[in-house]
Amino acid sequence: GTGADNDLYINQAIVFIEDAIQYRSINHRVDSKSLWLYRWYYSRTCQWILSLTITIILALAFIEKPSSLTVTSDVRYRLPAWNPPCGLTESIELLCFLVFVVDVSVKSYLIGWEEFWKNKWLMAYILTLIVSLTDWIVSLSFFCTENVRIRRILRPFFLLQNSSMMKKTLKSINSTLPEMASVVLLLAVHLSLFTMFAMLLFARTKDGQQDKEWVVYFRNLPESLTSLLVLLTTANNPDVMIPAYSKNRAYSIFFILFTVLGNLFLMNLLTAIIYNQFRGYLLKSVQSSLFRRRLGIRAAFEVLSSLKETPANAQQSYVSIGALLRVLQKVDMDFRCKQAIMRSLTTCSCDQLSAVQFQKLFEELDKDAIRQHPPSPEYQSHFMQKMQFAFGHPYFGYVGNVVALANIVSICVVLVMDADKQPSERDDYFLGAINCFFILYYLLEMLLKILAMGLKRYLSYPSNRFDGLLTVILLVLEIATFAVYKFPHPGWRPEFVGLLSLWDMVRLVNMLIVFRFLRIIPNMKFMALVVTTLLDLVKNLRAFAGILVVVFYTFALTGIMLFKGAVVPLGNIRYVGNRLSASWLFFNLCNLMVGVILYFKEKRDFMALSGHFQAEVTYCLLYLLSVNLICRWAKIYFVAWWLISSVIWVNLFVALLLENFIHKWDRRCHREPLSDIEYQRTVELMFRDVLEEPTEEELMEKLHQHPHLQLCR
Repeated sequence: GTGADNDLYINQAIVFIEDAIQYRSINHRVDSKSLWLYRWYYSRTCQWILSLTITIILALAFIEKPSSLTVTSDVRYRLPAWNPPCGLTESIELLCFLVFVVDVSVKSYLIGWEEFWKNKWLMAYILTLIVSLTDWIVSLSFFCTENVRIRRILRPFFLLQNSSMMKKTLKSINSTLPEMASVVLLLAVHLSLFTMFAMLLFARTKDGQQDKEWVVYFRNLPESLTSLLVLLTTANNPDVMIPAYSKNRAYSIFFILFTVLGNLFLMNLLTAIIYNQFRGYLLKSVQSSLFRRRLGIRAAFEVLSSLKETPANAQQSYVSIGALLRVLQKVDMDFRCKQAIMRSLTTCSCDQLSAVQFQKLFEELDKDAIRQHPPSPEYQSHFMQKMQFAFGHPYFGYVGNVVALANIVSICVVLVMDADKQPSERDDYFLGAINCFFILYYLLEMLLKILAMGLKRYLSYPSNRFDGLLTVILLVLEIATFAVYKFPHPGWRPEFVGLLSLWDMVRLVNMLIVFRFLRIIPNMKFMALVVTTLLDLVKNLRAFAGILVVVFYTFALTGIMLFKGAVVPLGNIRYVGNRLSASWLFFNLCNLMVGVILYFKEKRDFMALSGHFQAEVTYCLLYLLSVNLICRWAKIYFVAWWLISSVIWVNLFVALLLENFIHKWDRRCHREPLSDIEYQRTVELMFRDVLEEPTEEELMEKLHQHPHLQLCR
């Protein structure tokens, strides 16, 4: 009936507008039941459940055998880790798989079977689930004793397929591979030529005492190639050249030429090529997002124009304001945007909207989010007005910055004076006294600002919230110090009492004071520009950082499976000079808990080679390649890790940061600051002035290609 058709059109318009807000594709089923399922699937609850499921299945690696649930990663000091019984993590994993099965089923149904067979990501999603479930069954069949679990390596796929930006990034990387391969090939030629030169230059001689360079680094072709590859990362620089340099200074020319050509030219050339390829990538992506938004809005207009209340003999399509108001009441959108659109509708003198007016109305979605600060209180007393003027003036903030700087200087002076003293020899009286003075000033400053600005206006500024929170924490710590250790006095060195010693509490207070000094950043124009730009980039480019997480996670789990049990018992470790014997193959590798990629687990007790391996794992492992502590086939794994993470992906990430940073820098430098208005930009708004609006013909052509929507006009 007419009423049912009108309700369907209203619901279609609601969904299309929500698609436009979220930059989603409108190519999905549009019948009543499918629309209800679609809105349920993209509701905050369902998406939160899906995100939580992805987080849980990725986090299982921390507790699965070998477990990472230890305080320290050093095997010399840590207690045996708790390993979950067979079936515990597998049960959690099965629940996650069931959620993913529901997810892929709903997605496949909503886009339709014809579109499903064209969607490679959904096909890969199903294949990944089939392989994972098969591996899960095999794992239970072996009572969780198998060493290889393929499904663990496939887990990052669930994160990838849930992010459209990650998919676009991978697609762009695929198109950039030919250009990157040319530079990688040039790097390979560079390595090969210098390897030949090195083998000729450092060949074995009759005098064995002078062959240290040959013995350690250039004994044969694989070792020579590995030594120079590690030198390309600077991990074994200058160790690799010391034996030759000790023999003759002229040998340094070879290593200098190799480093200059490889590091300064070829590696930076690779960065330049990646930047050139991605210079317009984000702009193209945002242009595509703009087209999706305009298409969603136009689709909403077309279905609303099909309502029976629209005159049948109209030469042009129109939408009644009443119908649009009904739609807006049910649309899930930002409150600010909804209020602005409704205000425009109530002030509109006409009863119907054309396609152009309808589209222009929703341009409110593209505008900067503006937050107005609450007004300051109005005092009747003349004295209070003067107080408000004095303590609300920017100069009062500058005085606070000077005091904060003086506090930092005083702490530095005390730290320098007490640097070489034992804790029992320190006199904490001076530091305790100055901390007490400065904290009282910070408290007074906060109260006076609240008096001048009012509590709501004071809290509306992020810098004030940062200031106030740290001031309150400092005050609580200072009161706790006085309650436990009494007031400072000369020779103030009380014994340890409670959870923290006096020195620990003083150090904590000083660290917070140093952290509070960051309050000066908003008052320094260009420093504030840099910091806010970086924060915006971190917030808006999370998808690219997610790819890094995927790479780290995949290599970590692959390494755990490949090198598990590669360490021999401690008694078989032999030292040859200052090198470990080849019988000691590996050290205790990767701990996912600390976020480092390449520690591998071993259930037997053995000694870690050195603690510094945990700090710079990639370069240290590449160094191990050069001194032959790792078998030849294992080198493929570490070289692949270096190429993908350090060479390709880090350069890609730098290129994307540069593009966004330069663009935002130019825009912000030309924007006039407004004292009471804060702009909150997204990536889409950054390029708003250079985007091209899609034409009506392009929009209508795309709408007529919709697989499930039949337009009446």
